[in-house]
Amino acid sequence: MLRLHNTLTRELENFRPLRQENVKVYYCGPTPYNYAHIGNLRTYLFEDFVVRTLRYLGWRVDTVMNVTDIDDKTIRDSLKQNVALKELTEKYTEIFLEDIRRLRIVPADKIVPISTLVDDMVAMIQKLIDRGYAYVSDDGSVYYSISKFKKYGELAHLDMSGMKSSVRIDNDEYEKDSVADFALWKAYDEAADGENRWVAKLTVEGKETELPGRPGWHIECSACNMKHHGPQIDIHMGAIDNLFPHHQNEVAQTEACTGKPFAKYWMHGGHLLVDNKKMAKSAGNFYTLRDVVEKIGADKEELVCRGFRLMALQTQYRENFNFTFDRLDASMRTVSGFDETFRRLSRYDAKEGKVNRDFRNELQGYVQAYVEALENDFSTAEALAVVFAFQTFVNASIDSKKMTLPEKESVIEMFRSFDSVLALFDFALLEAVAVDPELDMMLEDRNVAKASKDFATADALRDEILAKGYRIVDTKDGSFLEPV
Repeated sequence: MLRLHNTLTRELENFRPLRQENVKVYYCGPTPYNYAHIGNLRTYLFEDFVVRTLRYLGWRVDTVMNVTDIDDKTIRDSLKQNVALKELTEKYTEIFLEDIRRLRIVPADKIVPISTLVDDMVAMIQKLIDRGYAYVSDDGSVYYSISKFKKYGELAHLDMSGMKSSVRIDNDEYEKDSVADFALWKAYDEAADGENRWVAKLTVEGKETELPGRPGWHIECSACNMKHHGPQIDIHMGAIDNLFPHHQNEVAQTEACTGKPFAKYWMHGGHLLVDNKKMAKSAGNFYTLRDVVEKIGADKEELVCRGFRLMALQTQYRENFNFTFDRLDASMRTVSGFDETFRRLSRYDAKEGKVNRDFRNELQGYVQAYVEALENDFSTAEALAVVFAFQTFVNASIDSKKMTLPEKESVIEMFRSFDSVLALFDFALLEAVAVDPELDMMLEDRNVAKASKDFATADALRDEILAKGYRIVDTKDGSFLEPV
């Protein structure tokens, strides 16, 4: 039975979706005004692990992610750079999608720019006005009246008595200790908005009204969910930074419109630190994925991305994640260790036979332990420990030279099964690499020269082989050629 930590209750709960045949999952997408930083990407990695695990355990999962292309920051930077809002946001959306591809994150089934949902947001705002949860201010903005929603603060577990008292807040993001009516629709401000202007056609106190402006941040996710998932979802995920005000305001808006509980389970990822400090440009420890790759070396990009993914797997998603370059280097070495195991498997000359009972029982034990780890609140660190033990078992089986062909095939299939969640392995390494027979002869001559302590000849042959695009790998299993 899958158990997960529900932010709403602060407890581990058995996972029981609203409908057994389909799990609805939503997570907040990027605000595409610049490159995503590694803290953002850690959140998308945790969400990827959750979705992959649900599918691994047999659930059918439908995922939706918004793209916040109308926002204080996107408009601010488009004006600063003197480019159209659409041009700016499409550019950084594509960069974001490329980043998650490099990290082997499965994109959401539906990726929705909120600029396509303005009419849906206006319809929700109208409903909130009609039900008395929203009002129009003198400047033409529309605010949500939090005093009308009696459960306000439950998700974020706010002590309302200890909060600052404010009347209204129209910024998309604001102080964590401020509780105030928040903007559903922000009145047009030429200085702040430039040419970015939409019109909300609303009926207020029986009178049709046109309000130029743009939607507030919080209503965007509510409308996106309503459009693509309906009034209720199973799991809503995101970074802990978004718990308040953003997710709390989503609950207030959606439940005031529908009268139903919005998300059954809420899951939040911990903070990312760099060298145990908050990441900030002013501190000189602010990194995007591109920054990290550049610092390590572009020639190692694929290994860097797999190493960063492994680092995220090694930390429980609810815990703070401490990024250091030493940790990344260690993770990259671990990934290289998996690669070497795969190379050994590709070179292993397995004989025909069968899967013996002890071997089968060993594999079944690893599968059971792996599933139990994932069912324990998506404990990827525990699941990885199982995979490391399995890797040791595989290497020992290769060393013993007793593994049969069906057993080797079972091992590879087991790695594929594990990787449906981990997405760490390079299965191309299992494919035999065709080598020119002349190079094989040169390798044999080099080995003879080396055994005869004719190191000058051995080194010359090594260099000649390297010039032809191959390097010699000496292992306890023998010497092999692999492409540079």
